[in-house]
Amino acid sequence: MTITQRLSRAAAIAAASVLLAAGAQAKEFKIAAGDGAGGTHEALGKAFIAALEENTGGEHTAKLFLNGQLGSEQDTVNDAAIGTLDFSILAINNLTPFSPTVGTMTLPYVILSLEDAVTLTQGPIGQEMVENTIRDAGVRIIGWAYSGFRVLTNSARPVETVEDLDGLVIRVPRNEIMIATYKAWGVNPTPMAWSETFAGLQQKVVDGQDNPYITIYSMKFDEVQDYVTNLRYIFSIEPLIVSEAVFQDMSEEEQQAVLAAGEAATEASEEFLRAQEETIKQELVSRGMQITDPANDEQEFIDLATEAVWPQFYDSIGGVEKLNAALTALGRDPVE
Repeated sequence: MTITQRLSRAAAIAAASVLLAAGAQAKEFKIAAGDGAGGTHEALGKAFIAALEENTGGEHTAKLFLNGQLGSEQDTVNDAAIGTLDFSILAINNLTPFSPTVGTMTLPYVILSLEDAVTLTQGPIGQEMVENTIRDAGVRIIGWAYSGFRVLTNSARPVETVEDLDGLVIRVPRNEIMIATYKAWGVNPTPMAWSETFAGLQQKVVDGQDNPYITIYSMKFDEVQDYVTNLRYIFSIEPLIVSEAVFQDMSEEEQQAVLAAGEAATEASEEFLRAQEETIKQELVSRGMQITDPANDEQEFIDLATEAVWPQFYDSIGGVEKLNAALTALGRDPVE
């Protein structure tokens, strides 16, 4: 966003705050979140609430419900679509079934850094995702949380190569792209609800799972997992969505206040990841987790996943041109 755009938005919010303070009925919105305290979801939610209160002169606020208290992440999309839930923060892979083009951002090894994630979400491609989710799912993305790469954890042994995965039972979300990726590595993964994952790891129904360091920390997975592999196959992005029905029921001033709060929360999430990830990694090591890098800069994992998985999902994401648009935006060569 340019300086001129930021100033224009600031002026609009200042005007909205005056109007809201003058006569709007105070509201307390509900925000669902899948993760626990100390994680990205909480950081994004708190930043959004603070900005919303500031933008509305204290007239409007929100309450954050962590740990899936309001239902599974996919359930919250349904609830928001019909207007029975106001906001939700959820992993982007749980939004993909409702708006498949969002899957472009979950194809393995498309996003290779935080900077890549910011480029895609905050540029034209991200705006297209916003429009598509309104059309497809009845929800509007108003902010983005950045959690880092989904590293692999397990309780059995260090994993450096694809061969090391042999025999491990790995939990994944019910997401076709992620399932296909593990199958490309020779693993038949076990889809499992997020709410059941800790117990599944604890009871050794599954040996491992993948999630960012911040999520591993906030969900206390170090209590039931010993080994971490620094995979970077998916960079975890969590959209903050608002029910489009709820959004359209707002005044124009309220809508502007909500959108600006989403932007502020997005910036705060980027800062949170930069500030916290390395500290959290060291804390997990101090708690006994062993971190391993994949052999040969992960090349075996990369080759198997991109060659086998990308072509499977060209149609679902809207055509290979959607992937090529993302790669071009990131300064990489398109696929043929």
